[in-house]
Amino acid sequence: MTTTTPIIVLDLRTVQDHFPGIGRCTFHLAQALAETAPAWRFVMLTQPGAINTRFDVTGLARRPNVTLHAVSQAIFSPQEQITLPRDLPPGDLVHFPYYIFPYLSRRRAIVTIYDIISHLYPAYLPSALHRVVFEITTRLALARAAHILTLSTSAAADLQRVYGVDPGRITVTPAAADGRFRPASADAIHALRRRLGLPPRYVLFLGANKPHKNLLRLVEAWAKLKAQEATPSAAAGVSLVLAGREDPRYVGIRAAIAQAGLQNDILVLGAVSEADLPVLYSGAEVFILPSLYEGYGLPVIEAMACGVAVACSNTSSLPEVVGGDAGVLFDPADSDEMAAVLRRLLTDGALRTTLQQTGLARARQFTWQRTAELTLAGYEKEF
Repeated sequence: MTTTTPIIVLDLRTVQDHFPGIGRCTFHLAQALAETAPAWRFVMLTQPGAINTRFDVTGLARRPNVTLHAVSQAIFSPQEQITLPRDLPPGDLVHFPYYIFPYLSRRRAIVTIYDIISHLYPAYLPSALHRVVFEITTRLALARAAHILTLSTSAAADLQRVYGVDPGRITVTPAAADGRFRPASADAIHALRRRLGLPPRYVLFLGANKPHKNLLRLVEAWAKLKAQEATPSAAAGVSLVLAGREDPRYVGIRAAIAQAGLQNDILVLGAVSEADLPVLYSGAEVFILPSLYEGYGLPVIEAMACGVAVACSNTSSLPEVVGGDAGVLFDPADSDEMAAVLRRLLTDGALRTTLQQTGLARARQFTWQRTAELTLAGYEKEF
């Protein structure tokens, strides 16, 4: 540990609308680091030209140990590699919370790698060029960084197994739901239902429309649920709500809904404001995350924190996130099993109540203060 006041340069350029999940994690980590380590100094890189409608980055500078440092170089731009290294402010470490960063910089760097979805599911990338670029940049990030942070032991194991990363170079720093995520009042739920045109009863999915989120199979499972004889006691009057930013590179979900004749049963809501998310979760009877792979699955913790029964895939990090009894797991490749889990949750009120209680308790085990403490421990390994 250094005997002087540590100075950490933290890259906040992902705190923008293009990075809904990574941006949320990075912003709350920045807040928690400043609060948890008042004796440390944090210089936080911002990109004023990026579109950010969700988080008050400038408010971070109200803390005495935070300084904002504006840069013009955007993520993915050539200038990021060429000119950003010389514009980095002084500090003991530079933390890049994204695998694309200036690899030619000589500064001691820490990188956060959330997952290796693009390696495990290369066919889901838009083109062969994207696959090559992902593989090269991921390997550059792993080779260049002095230390690697990731959010789950599952993702850490993947980095060791696929890329041969020394486990001593990895620190696991699970994320948390921020304090806004808690059960909303009936009045708030009613008001949001009217404003967004939400159905009276709904199962919620929240996330991007990327292929690994497995939405086509979720639509297939919903069609089977609606067609089953148990429908009157299971899915009658219940709709499926798909919320989250729609990536224009991936199309087909709306066509699949129409082809299945489910236009009246599935609502594609699109992006939802940060202020509305806790109430949207709270109004759901069930939250479902059918992903084939998740490096972490923060929406699961947010849903549990809002007192919603959770069903999610039994793959990658998701069993680790829900723990032993805070969610019902299913095989994401099996739409029949997915439909059966949904039917069980929609018909068994006692089970939903139990999951709501265990989920609330499970969500309380994750805090941003703990995330910050683990992150600081990762930093200290490189002093």
